Amino acid sequence: MVWVPLSPTSSDRRAPLHSPSTTTMSLEWLMDWSWSLDGLRDFIATGIQSFRDCDATALVAVACLLVLFMWYCYHVGREQPRAYATVNALMQSAEANGVQNGFVYCQSPECVRCSHHDGLNQKLYHNLQEYAKRYSWSGMGRIHKGIREQGRYLNSRPSIQKPEVFFLPDLPTTPYFSRDAQKHDVELLERNFQTILCEFETLYKAFSNCSLPQGWKMNSTPSGEWFTFYLVNQGMCVPRNCRRCPRTYRLLGSLRTCIGNNVFGNACISVLSPGTVIAEHYGPTNIRIRCHLGLKTPSNCELVVGGEPQCWAEGRCLLFDDSFLHTAFHEGAPEEGPRVVFMVDLWHPNVAAAERQALDFIFAPGR
Repeated sequence: MVWVPLSPTSSDRRAPLHSPSTTTMSLEWLMDWSWSLDGLRDFIATGIQSFRDCDATALVAVACLLVLFMWYCYHVGREQPRAYATVNALMQSAEANGVQNGFVYCQSPECVRCSHHDGLNQKLYHNLQEYAKRYSWSGMGRIHKGIREQGRYLNSRPSIQKPEVFFLPDLPTTPYFSRDAQKHDVELLERNFQTILCEFETLYKAFSNCSLPQGWKMNSTPSGEWFTFYLVNQGMCVPRNCRRCPRTYRLLGSLRTCIGNNVFGNACISVLSPGTVIAEHYGPTNIRIRCHLGLKTPSNCELVVGGEPQCWAEGRCLLFDDSFLHTAFHEGAPEEGPRVVFMVDLWHPNVAAAERQALDFIFAPGR
């Protein structure tokens, strides 16, 4: 047998490792790559030189405009204005209905305390069922019990504690609470005493120009004058007022137990002129405790809750359950000035986290 080498087929041919054509292509590619780097370097250098040649004043102006635009976008996105009655509208309504002495009485059908809807218990139970379908019945026993027997609780309560809208059973009852009940929030408010006081003093200067400045509300009292400036009113923020007290409003967001998402949550500055007495009354519910941070506390001013008197102190918080019968008065001399407190509603310390979430859902504003 003779072995004869076959000629290579097309599939077996291999190009030489260093053919002349390959060497030429590699050189061309390297030249192109070099030119690309030079072009990129020239582009960057041109950009840096252009930036250096710009007027510094123009750059600062552009930067400021950009910051302002970002700030505007942030606040527009953050703010959620809600409809609320202005003081002027309330005053006009009061005059139209013949209210005397300039006192504004609440006539809003949405007021949780003043409007007594028929079938309120059925509405609350429907809201509870809707919440349980979305989340869980777990931990809802006390709320379920309270809604089911609400009529009995409200009608048979001792006169010393008688919430007008909703009573949650099996909560410890006491007219006043110790500072440790909501220690974190109490200490935070007291540390920011000067901040809140400064914003109040800026607001209060407007009283020298007119009888009732915009944003303030005059409340009905047997004698004297009682003014309030709400940042949060029945779970709804008042954007215009919040913009006038920005640091105080931001402080509310740092509180751990502030009621801000249901109709029982309020935050306001409360002012009593000398000679003012607030008539005895009950709050709407026992699921909250009311915190008063003293801003200006003249002598002969007292808060009486459940028959027990207490005095405010500047820079200190006073916690009480306003579902007890309570009143306040300022019997100081006119030259001593008004009694001023910053008031904010906090959760009762014995309302569990799951219950708070459910109550926020059941008593959401507008529900």
